[in-house]
Amino acid sequence: MENMQSIKDIVRNFHNALDRADAGEIATAMSQYTTEDYHWYGMHPFYEQWGVMDVADVFWEPLRRSIAPIQRRADIFFAGKNQIDNESTQWVAEMGHLMGLFDEEWLGIPPTRKMIFLPYVEFNRVENGKICETAFFCDLISVMKQAGLQPLPEQTGAFIIQPGPRTHDGLLYGTQDPKQTAKTLKLINRMCDELTGSDMHSTDDELRNTWHEDMIWFGPTGIGATYTIPRYEVQHQGPFNDGLKDITFNGHMARFAEGSFGGWFGWANLSMKTSGGFLGLTGSDIPTEMRVVDLYRRDGDKLAENWVFIDLLHFLHMQGLDVLGRLKSMRALSQSN
Repeated sequence: MENMQSIKDIVRNFHNALDRADAGEIATAMSQYTTEDYHWYGMHPFYEQWGVMDVADVFWEPLRRSIAPIQRRADIFFAGKNQIDNESTQWVAEMGHLMGLFDEEWLGIPPTRKMIFLPYVEFNRVENGKICETAFFCDLISVMKQAGLQPLPEQTGAFIIQPGPRTHDGLLYGTQDPKQTAKTLKLINRMCDELTGSDMHSTDDELRNTWHEDMIWFGPTGIGATYTIPRYEVQHQGPFNDGLKDITFNGHMARFAEGSFGGWFGWANLSMKTSGGFLGLTGSDIPTEMRVVDLYRRDGDKLAENWVFIDLLHFLHMQGLDVLGRLKSMRALSQSN
């Protein structure tokens, strides 16, 4: 098993090669750092892919044709041993924005010919010097809103380009204190246990056990960001629990921490049905699910910031609402008139 610094270097070299690769050469650049049976988890409409050729064809090549030149702007970077499988695997997480000039249509989203920011978070599992597994989450609804579209009803939180940590110390390229790592992981485990043990709803008093009063919850576009415990309750947790029912926690694929940062992702974390109102949906007994990422910054003995990615397009698609399909149909209709 490689040490944390070596797997960080592998992922950073992988990103450098990927970002420098010209169109048509992305798969070749990726193959230097990935295994032959490389497994990639992507959000709707990309889903799971096997092998760098498919990953490049489905995601990276179309993105790079539409938004260029892409600049990687990372805000958080950390690594750790996966608690979910008793530390038998090692992962690296990176979160930030891919920025570029949006000059060509992408997924039916009309180009702006201006700067655009694609929020992303990526988890890479490294084994024997190669990346064998990647989970890549990105906020497509944010791109739609930046392009002037309103694909969903007005969100309960604020629509913003999510900033990095308030402390500007999220890029953990160097060695971290293992005592601080253990403290962070213990805290996010406690928070998770309290949340999932109470039907995904914590009272204000319960939230204060693990969160600072001036917590910041950077939710995905469609839900939005919110600030302070009382506003988090009003602008996210309340609507979430009022609009959904039969919520089941399925667990995580990876959960780890390093220094003051930690997080997880699931595939899918949650299963539920809609009771009406959430994201404009009516009540339904159709089962659906959420694939969720949470990254955290600990400040002292409590959590201060939380960055959240949810595959909302997949969640909505399972309910019969194809947001991208509807967008493409509307674009085609407008161009024919």
